[in-house]
Amino acid sequence: MRQFNVIDAQQRSMEWYAARAGRLTGSMAHTILMQGKKKGEESKTRRDYKLQLIEERIGGSAQANTFWTAEMQRGVDIEPLAFGMYEALTGQMVQKSGFLQHKVLMAGCSLDGHIGDFSGIIELKCPKMATHLIYLADPNALVNEYHAQVQHNLWITGAAFCDLVSFDNRLPGNKQMVRERIERADARLPEYERAALNFLNEVADYHQAIMDGAYL
Repeated sequence: MRQFNVIDAQQRSMEWYAARAGRLTGSMAHTILMQGKKKGEESKTRRDYKLQLIEERIGGSAQANTFWTAEMQRGVDIEPLAFGMYEALTGQMVQKSGFLQHKVLMAGCSLDGHIGDFSGIIELKCPKMATHLIYLADPNALVNEYHAQVQHNLWITGAAFCDLVSFDNRLPGNKQMVRERIERADARLPEYERAALNFLNEVADYHQAIMDGAYL
């Protein structure tokens, strides 16, 4: 049985930002794993994200990303080409969804695509050519870069696997796509789940303390 509800909202729409408000998401999953400079110390980035989620819970909407580059727009523009190649290579049709809200936890994710009834999920990257070439030479670099996001999205969806894809249509055909499949059993999900639940508990406790007038 699904542990999430699908909020049918276009990415970066007002409805999408509202659906994400105060929730731990895949794109920020790496943040909760960051360590401070000293052993046992929380990183500033992790603490800032904790405060951001509290602000979103109070305000009722996620912070809009106003940073947008030509390279990011290019990624959006060539996404259909990437999924067309993926479908041709795998024989699987890619489906789109809005924001997936966990039914119990303040967590969720926006998938780039999924297969069937979320039996498999797809995380698509359309980076700079130089970055894609690094992934082409060493696919493990792609996996290492986005492993936390993959873990989070597998955790939310219950999918059996995630196909992590890098795509650049400026290269010759056989160089355009790097595809690495991360099986659920190999994704170290119990380890990630512990980190996510600890983080969400910290956010909830901090939020409650602020509402009670205490400042931690």
